[in-house]
Amino acid sequence: MIRILVDSLADAALTNAQMVNAREIVSRLDPARFHVSMFHLTEPDPRIAGRPATRLIKLPARRQTLVILEEFVRGDQEVIFYLKSSPAAKWFLRSSVLARKRCRTIGTIESQCDLHTESTVTPQSARLWEQTVLRCDYLFANSHSVQRSLRNEYGLGSEIIPTGVDTEFFRGDEGHRPNHRLRVLFVGSLRPFKGPQMVLDAASRFPQSDFVLVGDGISGAELRARAARENLINVRFTGSLSLEAVREEYRSADLLFFPSTWEGSPKVILEAAACGLPVIASSKYEPESVIHGKTGYLAAQPEEFFQYLETLLGNFELRRDMGQAGRLHAGKFDWHLVTRQWEDAFVRIAHSASMHCRVSAVASL
Repeated sequence: MIRILVDSLADAALTNAQMVNAREIVSRLDPARFHVSMFHLTEPDPRIAGRPATRLIKLPARRQTLVILEEFVRGDQEVIFYLKSSPAAKWFLRSSVLARKRCRTIGTIESQCDLHTESTVTPQSARLWEQTVLRCDYLFANSHSVQRSLRNEYGLGSEIIPTGVDTEFFRGDEGHRPNHRLRVLFVGSLRPFKGPQMVLDAASRFPQSDFVLVGDGISGAELRARAARENLINVRFTGSLSLEAVREEYRSADLLFFPSTWEGSPKVILEAAACGLPVIASSKYEPESVIHGKTGYLAAQPEEFFQYLETLLGNFELRRDMGQAGRLHAGKFDWHLVTRQWEDAFVRIAHSASMHCRVSAVASL
């Protein structure tokens, strides 16, 4: 059995995309082949708590770094997966202990790698990321665009395993009736690079439709003030929602409008597609989860976003056909299929760690 330490939190209430991804993978790993250790602060995801061959490590309210570092150093894992950008990871990767351990570290890259160009990422955060995730033994990107970005910015190679989606959880409501006023949905943090300001621009251009923004962030107050100032009565801010509530927003919407420009492979695109929504997204990061002209549209410039939005708002049959094609395409990214890819990677990487340990032992004789 391969022993894996997952450097993420199993808490059921946490909706951070990376933590959700880690939970989705762990919950589907074959317990007959993989023993998993995972941290938690509050009530863990019941799928993980009830999973055989699983060890949950309760973190204290204070001095969590020491507990995590001790697990890195003293644990018997063969693989450390989803290594985070954290002080514990930095100290571990710097230590001589790593050279003696029979484990391998895996870093996941899920966004563009030019962090120095993104104003909401501090230089300190970017440097810590370089000192941790980028120093892992194995790097996995979640799209071809992210893979190219990593190579262009740092000259580092990576393998690709995409972000997945739970197609059983995210599915359309068969009893849903078309909205009298078409509903355009945005899901994501309210940060400048996500493009929520363009959603308000669209609301101003298309007052006959309603626009719903799910999420919160540093731009939230400014966006709400603008909506009030411009009397955009067709705009609704929901704030952060549970996964169940987000799913209901997908089911109640007519399309996803996602003008974010700095992404890897956004989960929200797959979730919306799985729920049968056509998607308008940016061509800048070339998301494989959208097939231009079939499951939605990829726009290069702001005006293109509005043109595609006008096209979809005015054509029920096109929205229906693209939504159906999107649902079918999303099935290729189902978490069960993605997890099988991770299982293959874990077996290969654990075998590499075992071989390294044997070679090192022979060399020391």
